[in-house]
Amino acid sequence: MTNARDIMTPDATCVRSSETLVEAARKMVELDVGALPICGPDEKLKGMLTDRDIVVKAVAQGKDPGQCTAGDCAEGEIITVQADDSVERVLSVMSEHKIRRVPVIDEHVLVGIIAQADVARALPERQVGDLVETVSEDS
Repeated sequence: MTNARDIMTPDATCVRSSETLVEAARKMVELDVGALPICGPDEKLKGMLTDRDIVVKAVAQGKDPGQCTAGDCAEGEIITVQADDSVERVLSVMSEHKIRRVPVIDEHVLVGIIAQADVARALPERQVGDLVETVSEDS
């Protein structure tokens, strides 16, 4: 049976909770990604930061992205999957929470991330279509 570890992108790069949104945006450009996990000084996952978060939670509100930190944007429940969770569990979590990417942890340590693109590369077209349709629906 395929598990999260089999389809994840390993070695996900974190943005530190103390890094500014400008630093986070530069990291996103450098890595060509639209989201980064937020890690605290204790190396624990604090949340996810998306390019949309930077725009909506800072820029559009007139806040200085050079002063706001990634930690300022970390809010709500942190949704993760375990590295040994089945792919069915991963799809269920992504669908239930309507998220396009999910951090993968192993004993509270971030080991990777699964995005819709990872799912598309690894799974049958029907499962991919079901996931895309579910997370794209309006709440």
